[in-house]
Amino acid sequence: MPVLLCRAIEKGSTSSNMQNIRIVLVNTSHTGNIGSAARAMKTMGLEHLYLVDPVTEPDGQASALAAGATDILAKCKIVGSLAEAVADCGLVVGTSARSRTLPWPMLGPRECGQKLVQEAASYPVALVFGRESSGLSNEELQQCHFHVCIPANPEYSSLNLAAAVQTLCYEIRMAHLDATEVPAPESPYPLSEDLERFYAHLEQTLSKTNFIVANHPGMVMTKLRRLFNRARPESQELNILRGILASIDKLANKQ
Repeated sequence: MPVLLCRAIEKGSTSSNMQNIRIVLVNTSHTGNIGSAARAMKTMGLEHLYLVDPVTEPDGQASALAAGATDILAKCKIVGSLAEAVADCGLVVGTSARSRTLPWPMLGPRECGQKLVQEAASYPVALVFGRESSGLSNEELQQCHFHVCIPANPEYSSLNLAAAVQTLCYEIRMAHLDATEVPAPESPYPLSEDLERFYAHLEQTLSKTNFIVANHPGMVMTKLRRLFNRARPESQELNILRGILASIDKLANKQ
């Protein structure tokens, strides 16, 4: 059964900075992992996949595990070296599950996502994943500006390649959504004067039905104002409420 994902509001499915982010898989040995990585990318709005010297190029198993992300597989770029994959990138972040002899600037997953999105506004950036069994070589890691490590359970820190791609692509997406300007609602909120007319109408209708007693109105309208302010109905919703009140008025006037 597919996992249901909430649909975040944004201006479009991707933006220019997301288009500038590429995922690079180095020397992948299992084509199923390539397909699963493509699926992980697509769920997070990323579409540019580079394969560096894969043991086997994407095949039927890759397509099966891509589960609808075969378009990413179809346009992925296959190159012979990491240097070729990131030649035009201004920022390269390599994944590393363990500390190396030579310390390297490290990023946490969240910081990694933020930095990739921020710098992708200016030039292409790359997030690089290594081999399933051994990760990236020291030489490959040294081609990266930063390293990122997912803080998994220290007693069992081995992540499947596709799971690692999903985790870091999620952080990229969250950083992208945080940086995306929030669009105006499809239905605008009513003006204050519109709300006042609604409250006057509501009080009038409730008085007609004797829900509010004129001599002892109590705090009913005050509490109803608080309720509707908390709900903050949009203009169309307020029009529906006014229509409901009008239908009640019609019936009350017949009595």
